Amino acid sequence: MTALNKNINAAIFAEKDSLQQFKQLLKQKDAELRQKFNPHKSVSKLLKEKSDFIDEILSCCWQHFLGEHASQLMLCAVGGYGRRELFPYSDIDIVVLLDSDDTSAYQETLANFFTFLWDIGLKPGQSVRTIKQCVEAAISDQTIITSLMENRLITGNTALHKALNQQITPDKIWPSDQFFAAKMEEQRLRYAKFHDTAYNLEPNIKEGPGGLRDRQVIAWVFKRHYNSSTLKELIKYGFLPESEYFELVAALEVLWRIRYALHLLTNRCEDRLIFDYQRDLARQFGFSTEHQEYNQDVEQFMQFYFKTVLGLERLNEMLLQLFNERFVSGEVIYKSIPLNDKFVAINGYLEAIDDTLFERHPLALLELFLVLEQNSSIKGVRATTIRLIRKSLHLIDDAFRKNKDANRLFIEAFRQPRGITDQLRRMNRYGILAAYIPCFANIVARMQYDLFHIYTVDEHTLFVIRNLRRFALEKHLDELPFCNDIFLLIPKPEILYLAGLFHDIAKGRSGDHSAIGEEIAREFCAQHDLSQHDTNLICWLVRNHLVMSMTAQRKDISDPDVIHQFAQTVGSIEYLNHLYLLTVADIRATNPELWNAWKDALLKELYSVTYSALHRGLQNPVALADRLLENKKEAKDELIKLGISEAVILKSWQHAGDDYFLRYSADEIAWHTIAIASSREDDLPLVLLRPQTQRGSAEVFVYTKNEEAIFSLSTATLDQLGLTILDARIMTTTDDYVLNSFLVLEQSGEPINELFREVHICTALRNNLLLREVKKHKNIHRQSRQAKHFPIPTSIQFHADPLNRHTIIELITTDHAGLLSKIGRAFVKKDIHLHSAKITTIGSRAEDMFYITDNQSHPITDPATQEQIREEILKMLGTTG
Repeated sequence: MTALNKNINAAIFAEKDSLQQFKQLLKQKDAELRQKFNPHKSVSKLLKEKSDFIDEILSCCWQHFLGEHASQLMLCAVGGYGRRELFPYSDIDIVVLLDSDDTSAYQETLANFFTFLWDIGLKPGQSVRTIKQCVEAAISDQTIITSLMENRLITGNTALHKALNQQITPDKIWPSDQFFAAKMEEQRLRYAKFHDTAYNLEPNIKEGPGGLRDRQVIAWVFKRHYNSSTLKELIKYGFLPESEYFELVAALEVLWRIRYALHLLTNRCEDRLIFDYQRDLARQFGFSTEHQEYNQDVEQFMQFYFKTVLGLERLNEMLLQLFNERFVSGEVIYKSIPLNDKFVAINGYLEAIDDTLFERHPLALLELFLVLEQNSSIKGVRATTIRLIRKSLHLIDDAFRKNKDANRLFIEAFRQPRGITDQLRRMNRYGILAAYIPCFANIVARMQYDLFHIYTVDEHTLFVIRNLRRFALEKHLDELPFCNDIFLLIPKPEILYLAGLFHDIAKGRSGDHSAIGEEIAREFCAQHDLSQHDTNLICWLVRNHLVMSMTAQRKDISDPDVIHQFAQTVGSIEYLNHLYLLTVADIRATNPELWNAWKDALLKELYSVTYSALHRGLQNPVALADRLLENKKEAKDELIKLGISEAVILKSWQHAGDDYFLRYSADEIAWHTIAIASSREDDLPLVLLRPQTQRGSAEVFVYTKNEEAIFSLSTATLDQLGLTILDARIMTTTDDYVLNSFLVLEQSGEPINELFREVHICTALRNNLLLREVKKHKNIHRQSRQAKHFPIPTSIQFHADPLNRHTIIELITTDHAGLLSKIGRAFVKKDIHLHSAKITTIGSRAEDMFYITDNQSHPITDPATQEQIREEILKMLGTTG
């Protein structure tokens, strides 16, 4: 007993300030435990010490408030408190057990007891029940029986405590097989909340897959069947060898230490390892060193965490499988069903024929996964064989990797009609992928601090392959039917899967990961005897896997020259089909929230126009004059159908330059023309909104007399309204009017769906243009929490336009409220004409392209002038380059 514990006694209640004294005792204990905490040492004693201290507090209060009823009723701890695992800010869950339904004699004293606990700051999770009520509640809710299983007597009627435990045994309620099934369903639902992966960049250390809850599930189902008091009995009952038990304990200790530190850091019951805390934790756990690269400390700490979780996931898989055999199927001898000369199926799980299989036939380490793919009725790998795989990883050496039969087996696994994703995940979990492809080991559990990838690199890679597989499956047809249609044109799907496997394999290395990845892929293809055609395609996809998304989001795909250049890069419809599918799968695997109708429509449009260019032949590009006439004719025909006379049409178009008809589609031109033709000078500025365009976004159109700062005012207003600007096209007519359009989405990525919202946007923008200012209302543009901790260094580069029409400014910086407005003000100050802008925001990373000229419409090529513009932009952004 510690010195503080000795100070807890009934005499405190005789003092006038007893409540303050208890508060002070709790405060002193927390400070004492905080002082004792060392991130590099076990916290198990601290957890027990806190639990024991709370026991003393509760016992003292119980005796004081319950008085003569103290030995009549019973007070017990449940949950983590019942296990004596109290973290600094853990819930303190207690149950008061009554001896009868009649509570009149002690109702007031119990109320005073609970009130006092709240007043001193304990905030207990409390329930008051009879044994009968406990049993009834437990029968209907497996979470209650789970909690009651861990009940621990604190003080009071021991006979009641004994009677409760006798009423909740598996022979009376929740037999172990039913309890096991309920826990498995609960785990399935819990995993689904985290996309069935532990490798989120902001993982939940308690509830996420591989986290502390997984260990608790093991303990609960084991305790339910064997009534065991400690996990060490896993050794006694033959579930784990001693070495694996100590591996389990070591992993749990790591998670306990991290959780303890997280509670102390946040001063609350926080179980999420969010970016806000990762750097502080990395420092505490010794991962910060001098002269390290940016974020290296955090990456190393999180890699340490993820590898710990990986081990727990593997142990969890083995133990739950063994529990299933014992608890559900019973203690029976299972019949083994031969699968081939190396493997059998036992109770639906694959088993090696003997313990020496991999030593005698090392290639069976790969063949195993092919067998699983070819036998869909097999549920997984038996625990004994998982152990055997782990012990045999050393057999995958250079000779193994160069063995042509091993190469054939590995490639064959990618050619199967089913099971590819599941088996690749299993190969990664067991360490096979990292052993067979050493470069893959570099990306296992590696984080990506670009604020839009939410998974580790290896997990993202496996999600890419999963997404590609979905394009082949009819059950996922409703997700992206266009992708399913194109997938039917892919003769060898394994090429796509292999490109997905290697597309990010060089992440974390210095240099261009696409170029390095191409070389790694080329070596792999040569070793695996892939044809020259297939090798070239895989390597080209790895090298160019970002080209399509960058072209779609950062260039003007209504420009025939942009399309011709992209088509030249792609070269053939075959390459286009593969690249399109890989691009969609890659974007959707970074973060489920990043994919939206805008990106879908943009990539489809780029695919379609590139397909047409390739089909027509690169030697026959569309002439600008032909495109101009085609757009004009299509728009005019549409307008005449709507009753607009040719004279009105020509009058509306008389001051618009050729560039206008090239950069807008026929339906956009028709919409603009109707608006302009029906407006008067005193109607200006004219602000219209079309909620749904062909690209899945809304278009905000501004027509008014040309004045300075229209772009800055417009973007500031739209930003203040919480809209994401995707694209801006800026036109000035020969009679000095502007035709500006902005493609926008709600910040959530959703289109604008409500009429009142459309009206509000148009009204607010028109008023601000009239007033020539944006009032300082609250800006509802939200900067991500992560961006504050991982800001993007600002980069400004100038590029020449291949046709020498504009100068292109490429800006990369952290996205924030008012960004585009600041850029617009910088352009006004330096007398720059903005012709168009491509706005790309990925997570909190802004990657924007501005097409500019001087006030004489000439490109700005003078390096000194460019540097002045650069300095002005940096000044507006309040940063340095």
